[in-house]
Amino acid sequence: MDNKNYKELLRDITTFIFDIDGVLTQCQVLVTNEGDLLRSFNVKDGYAIKQAINQGYRIAIITGGNNIGTRLRFEQLGVTDVYMANHLKIEPLKDYMDKYNLHPKEILYMGDDIPDVAPMKLVGLPTCPQDAVPEVKAVARYISHLGGGQGCVREVIEQVMKVQGKWLTELTHRL
Repeated sequence: MDNKNYKELLRDITTFIFDIDGVLTQCQVLVTNEGDLLRSFNVKDGYAIKQAINQGYRIAIITGGNNIGTRLRFEQLGVTDVYMANHLKIEPLKDYMDKYNLHPKEILYMGDDIPDVAPMKLVGLPTCPQDAVPEVKAVARYISHLGGGQGCVREVIEQVMKVQGKWLTELTHRL
């Protein structure tokens, strides 16, 4: 593993990959009487995802869940690579890397639980929310001070974009 401080690795990031439950949500699923699963997403995370896409970053979702509402949420944000029903996340990660000819150092992956450990070991900047399980924290190069669903995704996107001079550049030029 690279011995650089995680902040030095931010300059190389072109791609963000996120788990959903426990990263983009608070690890809670509401179940309706009809059996539908409901998740709550942080709108600030969504804003940052849109800003990253607008600035040319790649965003992918790799999740064990398989909910049409979740897929629609990310499609509305402009995320075109959504891998669902993947409990073994290393294969979709490798497929994604091949699809875009990505080098591991270009990828920031944020996960929170055991299925995220293997893909986190493959990427250049493995990260996690503050409330991730100990096994994930052990392989993370950066642990957010925010929990899953509480803005940790926005935090890492913002850090990368600020280091690269791309955070809110279009908006601040208009002000």
